[in-house]
Amino acid sequence: MAREILKRGSEASSDTPCTPRPRDRIVASADELFHKHGIRGVGVETIAEAAGTNKMTLYRHFDSKDELILEYLQYKGKKSEAIWNEIEQGNPGDPVGQLYGFLEQAARFITEDERGCDLANAAIELTEQGHPGLRVIEEFKSRQRERLATLCLAAGASQPGLLADTIVLLIEGARVSRRNVGCNGPSANLLQTSRGVLASFGVPARPAAEPAVAAQ
Repeated sequence: MAREILKRGSEASSDTPCTPRPRDRIVASADELFHKHGIRGVGVETIAEAAGTNKMTLYRHFDSKDELILEYLQYKGKKSEAIWNEIEQGNPGDPVGQLYGFLEQAARFITEDERGCDLANAAIELTEQGHPGLRVIEEFKSRQRERLATLCLAAGASQPGLLADTIVLLIEGARVSRRNVGCNGPSANLLQTSRGVLASFGVPARPAAEPAVAAQ
């Protein structure tokens, strides 16, 4: 969120006051506003105001709103990469654990945020044929699907490509369901459904965490 990024920037140095650069503030504000209201529901004046700057400064960094949209989409992709890295670090050398970790993260995000996937939402809004943002979204989604297929293969799935496609469809469907009928609808069963799907493709169950040993 924009406020979190601004806070991190302000706390970057305890000795010297540090204010995030205007470009960073603009992107962070666009991220928050686009997520809440959609790309077409927010104008550059609103973004500039939220970033504590003005349209002239915004246009010094971005030639157009479309250029800012591209930066925003790439920013969302980088955040997703960071999440993948966290999953890998939390389950080093354990593809089964990483696969379940990915699904758990997806289920948590869907439960906590009814807005769904920002990139998928952007793809719906960017209706102009040939808009460069659509290529960014397609490339990101393709990379994520391939990464997931590679993980399914490493986890021992019998048909890793098909399993990856199934997981993608489950998650995308859960996002739409969450938006339509709330978090108590079918999306609430995403993890349970996913476990059954993984088992049907030969992926072993994730071992249960060992109970903590009481101190003597």
